[in-house]
Amino acid sequence: MKYLSAFLLIFFSAFIFAQKPYVSEVWVADNGDGTYKNPIIHSDYSDPDVVRIGDDYFMTASSFNAAPGLPILHSKDMINWKLVNYALKEQVPTDVFKVPQHGNGVWAPSIRYHNNEVYIYWGDPDFGIYMVKTKDPLSDWEKPVLVMAGKGLIDPSPLWDDNGDAYLVHAYAGSRRGVKSLLTVNKMNPEGTKVLDAGIHVFDGHENHSTVEGSKFYKRNGYYYIFAPAGGVATGWQLVLRSKNIYGPYEEKVVLEQGSTKINGPHQGAYVETPNGESWFYHFQDVGAYGRIVHLQPMTWKNDWPVMGKDFDGNGIGEPVASHKKPNINKKYPIETPVETDNFNGFNIGLQWQWQANPDVVWHAKLPGNNFLRLFSIKVPKEFPNLWNTPNILLQKFPAPNFTATTQIKLVPEEVKEGKSAGIIVMGMDYATLSITHDKNGFYIQQKEAINAIKGAKEVVNEEKRLQTDTVFFKVEVTAPDAMCQFLFSENGKRFKKIGKPFKAKEGKWIGAKIGLFSISTEEAKRGSYADVSFFKITK
Repeated sequence: MKYLSAFLLIFFSAFIFAQKPYVSEVWVADNGDGTYKNPIIHSDYSDPDVVRIGDDYFMTASSFNAAPGLPILHSKDMINWKLVNYALKEQVPTDVFKVPQHGNGVWAPSIRYHNNEVYIYWGDPDFGIYMVKTKDPLSDWEKPVLVMAGKGLIDPSPLWDDNGDAYLVHAYAGSRRGVKSLLTVNKMNPEGTKVLDAGIHVFDGHENHSTVEGSKFYKRNGYYYIFAPAGGVATGWQLVLRSKNIYGPYEEKVVLEQGSTKINGPHQGAYVETPNGESWFYHFQDVGAYGRIVHLQPMTWKNDWPVMGKDFDGNGIGEPVASHKKPNINKKYPIETPVETDNFNGFNIGLQWQWQANPDVVWHAKLPGNNFLRLFSIKVPKEFPNLWNTPNILLQKFPAPNFTATTQIKLVPEEVKEGKSAGIIVMGMDYATLSITHDKNGFYIQQKEAINAIKGAKEVVNEEKRLQTDTVFFKVEVTAPDAMCQFLFSENGKRFKKIGKPFKAKEGKWIGAKIGLFSISTEEAKRGSYADVSFFKITK
């Protein structure tokens, strides 16, 4: 493997370690004794892929319709991860993603390092296979390139062969193409920017491995390998194919399954080698409202087949481990987790935040020196029955099985008499909110829910309470195993009272539930107004 220049590696270290590591109160995978527990990230980083560049590891994941897209996480030890960037500032085509496209957009990316550049390929099921690249994963990425146009082309992974020839393996979305469970290899130009042929099918999983997808291309010891999950997101297994010829025929072997463990559907991820030759496999587990969380399995090789996890039931197929000794990288690094809390004291909002669609610059303001986030009251079209298709909702992933989110919001309706509201939201195909709003008699709060919001269900008010001021503290307590959410409020930030009724969080379209903020207006209300958010804290 080639390495980044010494300059860039120094730049990485200076940038990434300039700040004190953030350590979550609610989920830490590093046990502090040389071992780790799974999941290593208890957040919805679906379809994770990882590449090593020298002594640095970079992860990306599916982002679907959320913007910015293609998260970039960094680690030095494969266990402690920090969210450092996004490869896509906006989803493409930009006009299409100005409104929420739930479940569409970035599916199952593949991240690779080639010729001193970092590449990410992904499939958009409606437009085709895209690629974006950079020389510096912490800086701006180049504009996306449509490598292969077409409906239903998903889960691509590139491979540059020893002679410089470039190939791409991909799968098909049955919802768009009418056929799935096929894997196809295409020839690309050496630059990896264009597919050159119609492709050759190299594997058909209909008989034994239905819904084979998520393909990842590797070459090792003279074999071409395609790692591909099969059997469905929540119930499937990890399949590995190998051949001495890139077009096959490919031998097949199931190398990871749930077996006797509680970790369902262990598959779709990344094979990574450390500098000293250890092999590891990242994959996800679908846990409903909590999303697709990231696990790491030890991996060895036997007769040129990967052996993942541990074979607890003795049937020759690996099963996922709950904990293990950390990868041997010959150095100890501090515990660190992706950031959750945002005190809004920087120039920008935290990287943990994403919008439901490509953002408009007038949705929010974060002025230098102002330690709060201003969310402007954006009108919701009258034809929208609920907030499901509202783009200006600011969200982040659920970070753990049990956690509490707390925020303080001040509503400034200006001269508007009614019709403005802002609050905290638990978002999914069902959603619930706790908001501050107003009328001619003053300010009050509402706890609402929209069950089956994805199908246009209207919001229902569960409870209302009058306030003495324009400022209120909101809290949501989320508890396992069913992601039950209890809303609370306080006017002084000290004594919180329950309001409304418990809400069971529901996953979104191919994603876990999210939690976040909104500031909206009815279409009839006069323009203007905003909400100032003092902080958003994630605690036990």
